[in-house]
Amino acid sequence: MTTPNKSISPVPGTYKGKVYIALLHYPMYNKRQDIITTSVTNLDLHDISRVARTYNVEGFFVVHPSPSQHRLIKEIVSYWQEGYGGSYNPDRKEAFNRLRTVENLQEVLNTIQDETGQKPDTIATDARVYPNTISYRDMKDKIFNNEQVFLILFGTGWGMDRSLIESCTYILEPVQGDASYNHLSVRSAVSIITDRLLGEYWFN
Repeated sequence: MTTPNKSISPVPGTYKGKVYIALLHYPMYNKRQDIITTSVTNLDLHDISRVARTYNVEGFFVVHPSPSQHRLIKEIVSYWQEGYGGSYNPDRKEAFNRLRTVENLQEVLNTIQDETGQKPDTIATDARVYPNTISYRDMKDKIFNNEQVFLILFGTGWGMDRSLIESCTYILEPVQGDASYNHLSVRSAVSIITDRLLGEYWFN
């Protein structure tokens, strides 16, 4: 019989760290490896907000430099918070309370530091493998056992600029399924990664 690790909590939602997530739209790669700015996707806003609420994430930042994209996000969120959608589906309204729109990553870092009094450790996610990647188990242990603030970064398009990834405190190992195909939507990746890091310790 395997003895569980006594230093970690097996109960979901009882992690000691404070966790935020950010969805970045710049600087991203396209399929030709050019740096681009991607567009906001309606479903990303809905699904990632719901993940953030389900796993008690402190905040979900949508990071985009374009004022027109900010207006689009505001229209979508307003419908579910102030319009008919809010009364029709209160659960969606509650989920969208976690969403905030900002122009750049530095604004995210400043906001979190103002709220918590701590500079967050940044966790990059990517489909590529880096020499210094951290496993899900090791990252989960850090979140559950340390009173530290963490910011998990998710990219759009064909992934975040390499220099941005390498500037992060941690680089999380890729989600692996069939090694010959690795093209999850970002909202699927957010769900999988958030559950692995913040969900129940279902393994020993």
